[in-house]
Amino acid sequence: MASIFIVDDEENLHQIYKALFQIRGHKVIGSAFDGDEAVQIFLTMDPKPDVIIMDHRMPRMDGIIATKMIQEIDSHSKIIFVSADETVRSEAIDAGATVFQVKPVRAKELFKIIEMIAEDN
Repeated sequence: MASIFIVDDEENLHQIYKALFQIRGHKVIGSAFDGDEAVQIFLTMDPKPDVIIMDHRMPRMDGIIATKMIQEIDSHSKIIFVSADETVRSEAIDAGATVFQVKPVRAKELFKIIEMIAEDN
């Protein structure tokens, strides 16, 4: 079972992720709706999540900057960067994302990635 932190500005995606992850036995331990909020919440998390699901386009701070800041706080953070904009793939990986997935991502693929990353922790 992996602990997961969801960072996305779409409320409906938070609900979908939570339902899917719960079915698979994973636990969502935090949610943020923009990059700035994600960094602030991440600072207070103890223990840190096994996996972070990170969106790209969000208000106040985008996912690239949030990924960089989270990696500065904890370089062992495992971030699955999920975006409809495939042009930011290399930028997301350079920022510290472990994996990049294009939205919409299939649940089966997301489970496989989460479980692979969680095993590494």
